[in-house]
Amino acid sequence: MRKAKAFTFRKILPPPHKSSLTRSCPLKAYSFVPFSPLAMLDPTILTIGGIVLGIALIERILERWGVIDLVDQFAKVMRFILPVTFYSALIYFFATFMF
Repeated sequence: MRKAKAFTFRKILPPPHKSSLTRSCPLKAYSFVPFSPLAMLDPTILTIGGIVLGIALIERILERWGVIDLVDQFAKVMRFILPVTFYSALIYFFATFMF
């Protein structure tokens, strides 16, 4: 009976070339993240905007129904709430996505 010849991987494949480990000088890298309008799709921003739009729609519906006293109350409240909400959402947006 004939013996089978054994092949080792070292005989078939040459050993991998070892490159010398040289370290380069550390490089300071700066990154710039441009403003993305898709960042406005944050759930908090969308919720605040939805609430404000909902109040505005309710005001319009009440105006069509002829409930002017209630519409005047909504208008007085919205005169205060809209600027506060807008600036709060703007500050939240820049504080969350820019830093």
